[in-house]
Amino acid sequence: MTYQESLDFLYQALPMFQRVGAPAFKKDLTNTIKLCERLGNPQQTFKSIHIAGTNGKGSSAHALASILQEAGYKTGLYTSPHLKSFRERIKINGQEIPEEEVCAFVEEQRDFLLDLKPSFFEMTVAMAFSYFAREKVDIAVIETGMGGRFDSTNVLKPLLSLITNISLDHVQFLGDTLEKIASEKAGIIKEGVPVIIGQTQEVTTAVFQQAAREKKAPLFFADQSFKILPKGWKETADTDTLSLYEITEIDGSNWEVGMDLLGNYQAKNLPGILLAVARLNEMGFKIASEDLVNGLARIRKNTGLKGRWQLLGKDPLIICDTGHNEDGIKLIIEQLNRLPHRDMYLVLGMVQDKDHGRILDLLPKKAQYIFCQADQPRSLPAEALKEKAALHGLRGISITDVNAAIAYAKKNARTDDLIFIGGSTFVVAEIKEL
Repeated sequence: MTYQESLDFLYQALPMFQRVGAPAFKKDLTNTIKLCERLGNPQQTFKSIHIAGTNGKGSSAHALASILQEAGYKTGLYTSPHLKSFRERIKINGQEIPEEEVCAFVEEQRDFLLDLKPSFFEMTVAMAFSYFAREKVDIAVIETGMGGRFDSTNVLKPLLSLITNISLDHVQFLGDTLEKIASEKAGIIKEGVPVIIGQTQEVTTAVFQQAAREKKAPLFFADQSFKILPKGWKETADTDTLSLYEITEIDGSNWEVGMDLLGNYQAKNLPGILLAVARLNEMGFKIASEDLVNGLARIRKNTGLKGRWQLLGKDPLIICDTGHNEDGIKLIIEQLNRLPHRDMYLVLGMVQDKDHGRILDLLPKKAQYIFCQADQPRSLPAEALKEKAALHGLRGISITDVNAAIAYAKKNARTDDLIFIGGSTFVVAEIKEL
């Protein structure tokens, strides 16, 4: 099979949440267990860190992978969804899985997969675990998909678990309260395995405490050990832009780090990242302060992460971000409002299975909107989004094609204006300049 034929098999033969939503969601680990058993249970052959949460799990996974790479460890990284290439999901030391590895997996397992009928996500998880095992990674950083308890990645027995934060997203699958969603995410907590909670939230604390007690898992709330203060951006000698943070530890000591991920919301991810590094060192890893500092400053360079508060242009300033739920959009808008600008253009698209009203209520009334839609079955039609937005006092035009919408914004914006592109991961994925 060619690489394209292998991708066609993965995408079209079986359901995929990224494309079709609900039909691809399963509350069952049976297929993943059977797949892993057929492959010799590769997930048992390498050390791992398992990361769940509503927002921040992807950034945290890439940050930890970058730090481990700087410390000299051969580091696997599994994340989802991808933006440009399927191979982004599975990396070792920042290098995407080779096309021939994807082909080999599909060719060797094709008959078994046709018989088992696993989901797209179940197949990609098994592919990643098999690849990491064969390549003998020192450690792998594994991000869950949507959930936790029934997430395909949850066949792992990691060294360390990290849950970033809990907010309302995918409520039709995970529950309609923060407590219910936290309970699903807490499903990654394993017997005796330390678990770090990145963000203390009053309504979810008891959920995590109970789950940790039941599993006899040491529990740590990272933001009670580290306080983070954003200090703005700075340009480095090689013209990179870093977001600076002052860190105050529980003992009162202060220090500063820079991240090449520029969204202020990274301040919420940093405590979990820092405490994870501290726990890994206690377990015998050798991650020096220099590795931590360099790893945070080179996340994009080391891992290839895209779409997190990414600067696409200046004069006018053009920014994209994959944040797509209520909490994520709220933080994005807060940061956009703090940036100096004359007019703000928002190139915006959404998927159908979201609470559009709660998100639209957060958006600035004075901005100029260009509503668009990604080329995905789950996308909300641009004209329908325009009509919904009008009910919330947001006015603009609809241009279906993402890049045509961006071109319109660029044509009309002045050099001191601001253009933001987002609302959906799929919108960001279609940006040509990304």
